[in-house]
Amino acid sequence: MFVIDDDEAVRKGLTFLLRAAEHTVETFGSAVDFLNAYDTQRGGCLVLDIRMPEMTGLDLQREINARGWHIPTIFITGHGTVPIAIAAMKAGAFDFIEKPLRGDALIETLERAFSRDHAQRQERLELASLNARAASLTAREREILKLVATGESNKLIARQLGISFRTVELHRSHILEKMGARTLAELIRMAILLDQQRA
Repeated sequence: MFVIDDDEAVRKGLTFLLRAAEHTVETFGSAVDFLNAYDTQRGGCLVLDIRMPEMTGLDLQREINARGWHIPTIFITGHGTVPIAIAAMKAGAFDFIEKPLRGDALIETLERAFSRDHAQRQERLELASLNARAASLTAREREILKLVATGESNKLIARQLGISFRTVELHRSHILEKMGARTLAELIRMAILLDQQRA
């Protein structure tokens, strides 16, 4: 959990509240301090003030996006307006909360943010593993995988590629093994995920 606010009293108050809810908290007085210290291997959530000198919370969110970092952000502000809230959400904020903060609402929002962050991290790990396995396929196996994913039968694939039915069966067997798929349905799901990622 990372708290970024230029107001020391707010940082201390949030630290007390979040530690009481059994969260580990690291605080920063500026967006620049956070950027210089953040380790992308760490999970967590960002509780971030919108208005700060040097670099605003929205500027930091845009910089996080530009760097390709994945960290849910909850904006807090004492100067909430609809345009600011819309800008925060468009920049990728998980939520936008106005001061004075209600402790229970903040904790509930954080729990939802952590759940989503965990699910997205698992998804990214699965995709990275899937891409690594797909990279081990030969050009012909990738061709056959694409056709298998569209529901083509071995017979039609053989005819379309000008190879024997037996050759297609062998390729499919190798593809299942290399991709770590136990069933054809699982292999099709993997192929769809790869296609969606490329799209």
